[in-house]
Amino acid sequence: MFGRKRRIEIKTPAQFAMMREAGLVVARTLELLRSETRPGITTLDLDVVARESLALEGATSSFLGYHGFPAVVCLSVNDEVVHGIPGDRRLRDGDILSIDFGAIVEGWHGDAALTVAVGEIDGADALLSEVTEQSLWAGIAATFAGARLSDIGHAVETSVLARGEYGIIEEYVGHGIGSAMHMDPSVPNYGEPGHGPVLEVGMALAIEPMVVRGLRHVHTLDDGWTVVTDDGSRACHWEHTVAITADGPWVLTALDGGAARLGNHAPGTSDLPD
Repeated sequence: MFGRKRRIEIKTPAQFAMMREAGLVVARTLELLRSETRPGITTLDLDVVARESLALEGATSSFLGYHGFPAVVCLSVNDEVVHGIPGDRRLRDGDILSIDFGAIVEGWHGDAALTVAVGEIDGADALLSEVTEQSLWAGIAATFAGARLSDIGHAVETSVLARGEYGIIEEYVGHGIGSAMHMDPSVPNYGEPGHGPVLEVGMALAIEPMVVRGLRHVHTLDDGWTVVTDDGSRACHWEHTVAITADGPWVLTALDGGAARLGNHAPGTSDLPD
């Protein structure tokens, strides 16, 4: 109905268990793609690797056919921020590659991204990736029941700006996830704390900072998908799917559930609503 407030999807323990299965498919495939990334390989070659992984895992793609997207993985090189389409481009020594991948198991989605070095990369690019990944984990640490949605973006932004003068992309943000890949709420990577919905046990969010070495302004190429920086500066993208449990954030797309980075064991789901 017009004017009705949209409700954020709350998952049951069984539904989170299926999301965990999808998340593990994503985690294993991203590690496989990381290991296959090297100078000389084409981005289309990597899409084939991802397709084969999905088939072996018995999962389906969150990306293929989504609004017409033609691949199962987004591969964005250097100044490409997000949504890069695999093709005949050969990766070169010194490139950085952002890999974004999603999988579906029993109708439930997992979505994550990482940035990898191709051969030997510039120190400033390595630092950019470190800063972006660190900001992701700062946002994840702020994702717990009782917090406000904007606390996540504030944590991401604060983490990035503490490390130097970087641009944080504002046009592309994180999102709710579960029975669909993109759901309410949107999860910006910037802003003041204490605003937006109160986070609840049973919610799941995809948190995904995109950070650039230059200014934050971007545009989309003629292919209708690939987003690049206006000034040609290099970009990084890191993402995880996070479940909110009574014990804290459970990183569904991390092999260890987030334990190493959050300093605890992956929470269980026994206290989730039925």
